[in-house]
Amino acid sequence: MFTFFSKKEFLVDHLEGFIDIHNHILPGIDDGSKTIEESIALIKGFGEFGVTNFICTPHIMHNFYDNTPKTVKRSYKTLKKELKENNLKTVGLSYAAEHMIDDNFEHILEKGKVLPLNSNHLLIEMSYLQPSINFDTAIKAMIKLQLFPVFAHPERYQYLNQDFKKYEGLKQQNIKFQLNMLSIGGYYGKEVQKTTMKLLDNELYDFIGSDVHNSQHLSALKNIQLKTATAVKVKKLINETQNTFSSQSGPN
Repeated sequence: MFTFFSKKEFLVDHLEGFIDIHNHILPGIDDGSKTIEESIALIKGFGEFGVTNFICTPHIMHNFYDNTPKTVKRSYKTLKKELKENNLKTVGLSYAAEHMIDDNFEHILEKGKVLPLNSNHLLIEMSYLQPSINFDTAIKAMIKLQLFPVFAHPERYQYLNQDFKKYEGLKQQNIKFQLNMLSIGGYYGKEVQKTTMKLLDNELYDFIGSDVHNSQHLSALKNIQLKTATAVKVKKLINETQNTFSSQSGPN
């Protein structure tokens, strides 16, 4: 992995001390880690390249993953306890959520049952099949509450990447973009990778996260290589993510 003769750089070589703001390592709560053992294995795998701080972001998705602050906190506490028992004292763990913009989102937003990344950044997503009909009203509702919408993996939505101007329109709504690391390496396909590079070139991303769900994702992450010019842009996102979220102390 570490070689002076390679014309490319490995992404993980730039992640020492990084705080991962998007992942699914909390056990048994969504389509990510299924067991405590799997969660611990993922955390140890991240530790191999220096990532020991995580804001865990399980899905909140009506009728699929009906998580609440209570269920997320329960899973978080279970994992925290297991970290202590495994003597993983250097791991920093806190929790938020990845919120689907669906028919229930504005209800939980109004009731204060959303889980921001920190006090004022809220991780959101849409269905990959079709855009949310209430997306614009949801964005306005968030901004009214002084929350910054952070749009997870915008590069993965086919109905957006078919018309690049739609991305520019989203940015004009003060929406921040979070890049999935796996998108850079082509894990989700060539079209997604192409869109990723275009968004990077146009400096439309604000943050970066792993969105790791399982060991297959983690293995793919370890193999991502970057051209020098791409590495410069990605390192800028890493630094911005670090600067924005490193102060998150985590819930008790």
